[in-house]
Amino acid sequence: MPYDDSLPPARRARQPLSVAAALAAVCLTAAGCGGGPEAGEAGAASPRPGAGGASPTATTPSGGQPEPSGSAGATPSASASAEPLPRGPLTGRTVVIDPGHNPGNRDHTREIDEQVDIGTGRKECDTTGTSTDDGYAEARFTLDVSRRLRTLLEAEGARVRLTHDADRPFGPCIDERARIGNGAKADAVVSVHADGSAVGNRGFHVILPAGVKSGGADTSKIVKSSADLGARIAGHFVRTTGSAPSNYVGGNTGLDTRNDLGGLNLSTVPKVFVECGNMRDPKDAALLTSASWRQKAAQGLADGITSYLKG
Repeated sequence: MPYDDSLPPARRARQPLSVAAALAAVCLTAAGCGGGPEAGEAGAASPRPGAGGASPTATTPSGGQPEPSGSAGATPSASASAEPLPRGPLTGRTVVIDPGHNPGNRDHTREIDEQVDIGTGRKECDTTGTSTDDGYAEARFTLDVSRRLRTLLEAEGARVRLTHDADRPFGPCIDERARIGNGAKADAVVSVHADGSAVGNRGFHVILPAGVKSGGADTSKIVKSSADLGARIAGHFVRTTGSAPSNYVGGNTGLDTRNDLGGLNLSTVPKVFVECGNMRDPKDAALLTSASWRQKAAQGLADGITSYLKG
């Protein structure tokens, strides 16, 4: 979940776009609108020893997939593939994937509590994120989905960078995450998250940047393109995962516009956050801890990004 997801709904702007419209567009370009095929473990992406200057070690979480632990001596840099990429429909395009939080944040609470400028004010550098009742951490979920997503996009020829790959002890801070996407001149940036709301609150939602022009923040050039990216992701996410849009955020559209997230405020390239489900609801948690569902989630994200980049 975003570090400041607890702000009152009154501070959020409403977005009139609908997942229904996005899904209709998907149906026009895809073969049918049924649920995607069941994906197994084979699609999971593993940590890359050459990426980001560190070789993460692995443990096995409740979801059955190896997950990294932070490397305290790692250089805080964005990870990118050093391997030759196949040519494909996304050749020449750059995508930055931002795995929400970091497994090491819990051991660096003082550092992540430091305030950073987000244009409209100051917020914590980062937070630990949420977890399921069984202790499956959001930071582990986001890394797993992000690695799967990287594999899928690279197979289409995209150059993919991660803001981190558990190759640093904590962070990066939210302002640095934005700078990584900006510096890469990314064609699209997707920040992967899972929410921590009340039991009974279910479904996914995509957070879009509001129009912000304050301090160092100016989203005027990315509001429209980010909304297009978000709507396409939402439509494909419904189709591929079978998950419904959030029943508690976004008025059943699956889309929510906010002006209080530094990662969006400070971005100069198209960017969205995706809350893939609610880790505190048992039914959603069962999906989020399933490796096969995480593969579907990555595929839905990849399909939405590809649709946006191909126009």
